[in-house]
Amino acid sequence: MPTESAVPAARTLCLCADDFGLAPGISAGIARLARAQRVTAVSCITTGPHWQAGAPMLREFPASISVGLHVNLTEGRPSSVQLARIWPQFPSLHELLLRAHLGLLPQSAIQDEIRVQLDAFQSGTGNLPQHLDGHQHIHQLPGLRGIVLDMAQRMPVPPAVRSTSPLPGPGSSFKRWVIVNSGGRALARELDRRGLAHNPALLGATDFHDEDYRAKMQGWLAALPRQGGLVFCHPGQTPDGDPIYPHANASARELAYFESDLFQADLDAANVALGLVWQKTHTGPPG
Repeated sequence: MPTESAVPAARTLCLCADDFGLAPGISAGIARLARAQRVTAVSCITTGPHWQAGAPMLREFPASISVGLHVNLTEGRPSSVQLARIWPQFPSLHELLLRAHLGLLPQSAIQDEIRVQLDAFQSGTGNLPQHLDGHQHIHQLPGLRGIVLDMAQRMPVPPAVRSTSPLPGPGSSFKRWVIVNSGGRALARELDRRGLAHNPALLGATDFHDEDYRAKMQGWLAALPRQGGLVFCHPGQTPDGDPIYPHANASARELAYFESDLFQADLDAANVALGLVWQKTHTGPPG
């Protein structure tokens, strides 16, 4: 008698909404998705003027949502006195990249700044972060990744850390090249060496100009590895009336897609389920 072929197991997608706390409309849109369980992780910026007002919404999220710290060194102003004396304003991403690769970062002041951001997260949420990552992926840069990973390992329960390599699927080829080669590979190796939980792959790189976000997501779902992966996204409501966020139209498109029936239909068609994908590997002592 012929036997039925086994149905392949669904792959798991961690959909992480970045920039909670950056602007009111961003926080409100992400909160809607979290309450509807249309995202599985949320990364928070604690340096801006909107963080304290928005943070109470996080306490209403389902327990299944991973809430993490989105370390910020490129948007707005430092929160710590020590770094503010050196950088009254955060540098641009381009300038931070150059300084990091030339070994010109004020590491002691940055370490203090990240500690202050962590304190603000804990004060706003009542908890330590369940994961760590960086705004514009700055946590992967030389001179910064060690600070972030050391901080993770000092926590009573070490949080997962977003890996930025490999980067399969569609998206801006230049942006993906920059992410992987400015520290993504080195971060992935260090996460393995330290045995810290992380995502097996990263997807979601976009230049914010492509209006067909659904087509991009379908491509990421098709490229999702068997062991799963994380898609980072930037949903939010528009208009915010706040010039701090230049991608309001792209954020509105993402929010509308994730709230629609089309998103669930695309997940079903690709045999993908939302969930968390943090995994540990260990290739050597943290030394």
